[in-house]
Amino acid sequence: MDRKVALTLHSAINRRSMSDNLSLSSKKTSSELSNGSPHPFSDSASRDRTHERAIYQPPEIAKREESNILRAKILVALIILIAVCGVGTSAYLLVKDQEKTNFENQFASYASEIIIVSRQKANQFFSALDAFTVSISSQAAWEQALLNTSWPFHAVPDWSVKAERLAELTGVSDPEIAFATIVKAEERERFNEFATQAIPKWYQESVRNENTDMTAVEFWNKTTPFIHFLDFENNYRPTPLTGPELSSPLLQHYPLKLGSFSRTNIMYDTMASPGTATLINITRAIGKPTIGFTAIRASDGTQVVGSQVIHPIFDTPYTDDKDRKHVASTGIRLHWLDYFKNILTEGEFGIIVVLRTACPDLCNRDDGRTARIASYMIDGSYAEYLGDSDMHDPKFDSMEITDIFVDLGIDESQLPEATTCVPTLSLHVYPSKDLEASFQTDTAVIYTAVVAVIFIFTSLVFLLYDFFVRRRQTKVMERITRQDKIVSNVFPTAIRDRLYQSQDKQKGKSTRNPGSFDDLDFEGDSHISGSAPLADLFPCITAIFADIVGFTAWSSAREPQQVFVLLETIYGAFDKIAYHHSVFKVETVGDCYVSAVGLPEPVDKHAVIACKFARDCLKKMKEVTLKLEVSLGPDTGDLDLRTGIHSGQVTAGVLRGERSRFQLFGDTMNTAARMEQSGEQNRIQLSLATANMLIEAGLAQWIMPRSSKIFVKGKGEMQTYWLRKSRARKPKGSNLKSDVSTLAELVETDDESDSIEDVRLGLDVDHNDGMTKIERLVEWNVEVLAPLLQQIIASRGGLVNNIAGLSNAEHEIGKGSGTVLDEFTPIIPLKRFEAEDLRTRRRPSSINIGDEAKSQLRSYLTQIAEMYQDNPFHNFHHASHVTASVKKLLTRIVKVGEGNGLAVSSQRYPAADDETKLADLVGHSYGISSDPLTQFA
Repeated sequence: MDRKVALTLHSAINRRSMSDNLSLSSKKTSSELSNGSPHPFSDSASRDRTHERAIYQPPEIAKREESNILRAKILVALIILIAVCGVGTSAYLLVKDQEKTNFENQFASYASEIIIVSRQKANQFFSALDAFTVSISSQAAWEQALLNTSWPFHAVPDWSVKAERLAELTGVSDPEIAFATIVKAEERERFNEFATQAIPKWYQESVRNENTDMTAVEFWNKTTPFIHFLDFENNYRPTPLTGPELSSPLLQHYPLKLGSFSRTNIMYDTMASPGTATLINITRAIGKPTIGFTAIRASDGTQVVGSQVIHPIFDTPYTDDKDRKHVASTGIRLHWLDYFKNILTEGEFGIIVVLRTACPDLCNRDDGRTARIASYMIDGSYAEYLGDSDMHDPKFDSMEITDIFVDLGIDESQLPEATTCVPTLSLHVYPSKDLEASFQTDTAVIYTAVVAVIFIFTSLVFLLYDFFVRRRQTKVMERITRQDKIVSNVFPTAIRDRLYQSQDKQKGKSTRNPGSFDDLDFEGDSHISGSAPLADLFPCITAIFADIVGFTAWSSAREPQQVFVLLETIYGAFDKIAYHHSVFKVETVGDCYVSAVGLPEPVDKHAVIACKFARDCLKKMKEVTLKLEVSLGPDTGDLDLRTGIHSGQVTAGVLRGERSRFQLFGDTMNTAARMEQSGEQNRIQLSLATANMLIEAGLAQWIMPRSSKIFVKGKGEMQTYWLRKSRARKPKGSNLKSDVSTLAELVETDDESDSIEDVRLGLDVDHNDGMTKIERLVEWNVEVLAPLLQQIIASRGGLVNNIAGLSNAEHEIGKGSGTVLDEFTPIIPLKRFEAEDLRTRRRPSSINIGDEAKSQLRSYLTQIAEMYQDNPFHNFHHASHVTASVKKLLTRIVKVGEGNGLAVSSQRYPAADDETKLADLVGHSYGISSDPLTQFA
């Protein structure tokens, strides 16, 4: 049974320890304003009716000034910010624009230099090639006149030496130079015989001049001795040319080397290559050199795009001879990369050159694709081939500089019908990102950073100045705010604003500081000050008087702090309920809470609101007192509320003078007070006027007439009414054996909607957590005795060496052969005073006795409570009263650490040491304060 009681009380304590949330929702109930013109005490249109007194609101003038100052600061900050952004952006853009201009100018200089030098080299190339072909034509004309030979039966003597010299003059490294004659079909047999005799001779010359790895005989063995083409369908087999068309067999080649399929290209018909055939046909038609793209092998073996130039050789070296015939051609393949080297000096870099041809079909690659573009990167004296596509960055398209690289002066009208384009090369020059990056510096960022630093410095100066100004203003505003809070706590917001407006009207007549609250004339004579009193008539309001029944007797047995804890908790809960219902709190006189509905702003259903407010206060009163009983002691839960309500007219205003405040006057207030005084505890008494208003509102079921009329001083007999209570909720049962009385009254509600409203307001619907009065008294005693257990543990820290032995000795108490009375002693010997024990004693607040000890203490007190009978002056309730009185008495005795005893000791013994003072303290408390076990007993 004891364990069951302990568990029950422990569960009750856990429920009780939940947070006592007395906060109420700030959501306002809607009510209609009275008809007619706005009341003088009301604010501007659409003002919220919720009481501003619940939350302090600064005066409008302070808000306006703060808002103006804030706007001015924001404006200054924006101006500075806009200025720094403008200046910083302008500086950044100007520097970047200058960098871009320098970049564009430098690129234009590089591009112009590249175009000029490249065209000079191209002109030099074609001049050297023209001289080479003229020398061949002249040599053939001399042989024709001297030896009676004719074309195509001519070979170039000293071919290797002349071709090598041509390569040097053109500036081309590793070129491929070829000599091919034009052979008619009827001349093929004779030409084959001629070639069989001529080719071995120049093989010997070339082998000797070029120092090849193969001998002339070996080269001849790798040569096809007749005009042929490669049969692609027959494994590239050399096949004799049999058609009637012209042929242009390759007779001499520099350098001497093997071609495809480990054979020389000598006697290969160059007309069999479509691109070369087109160039030869164009050359034959116009009598001028032609150029086109072709695939060549680079030094690393990769296939790159190069150029093929075909220069005609005529039967006479004289250019003015209109009857001269194209009898042979000199062809040269070159990589333009050599022409872009050594164009720029060191330090000039980042230029991309793109070569474009107008005739892409003139270039055949191994992969079958045609090419029209070749891209190169020029960095100083170094040049790099990028590929056969346009490799420049598209963002530099607007900076393109272009020119004709090779213009052969070809007349388009002279081209063969099958030719669709003029074979020319154009040069397109672009900058690269590297060149652009070389002109992008940190100057723009530095300038912008300098501007930003200036802005930051200016801002810091501004903030420093603002700091000192605000510090001064804060001191002034703190004083003004304190004064204004006092005014706001005393007067409604509307009255406060009217006082300020009145002061503003008088400031032109006053010689005092116009912004000071001292100008508010609360104490002066209205005739002297020239201002009329602030007073108005409210024709219809409802006044509520609520008095705490039993408060006087309860407070006489409590400490002042406990009294104010109760009042602050109860009145604070009432204030929040008033805030929700838009009820105006007038004042608190002692234990009486005075409020009204219908002022300072008129309300239509003020009587209904007042009844709801009174009913909610009655509910909250019981909840608060039951919960506070654990901490404030017995009888706290027995406190009740007695409420009286009356409706009528009042005169309200500011009564100026000493401690002026907003007050209500009239018979309505007196009658409401009589309704409270003649009422009953835990009930709400209504006057006939208020009851009639409820009936008019269709709420007649709310009221119940009092059985007999009451006598009211100055009024005589009056018929009054009770505000009805709904069905009460049954309390939760108790586990205690004694059938003690539970809560005097339970919280009442009008209907289910009110219960929902309680939840919305934050009211604790589960009143008292199901605890009975005895259970609350047990919990209060636990809270009183638990700190003493902490003090006992602290005192034992320096006195007991064997805690286990002490525990065994405690268990032996009461086990002797005698009775309980044998253990009684009239005198309790206290321990001897030891100053060192008090110095070394642990702080009791730092000791945790644990839940188990509390549970045992709760079970112990529960068993004691069960032993009492329900006698008027000998019950657990009365014993708890005695405990409260003893606790109050012990708190009046001087204790270590509070200072009063030491102060007395210092007065009695000015020169005494600490030990003497402590000994004197123990003497004042008769040793009880030094022995917490005695206090517990």
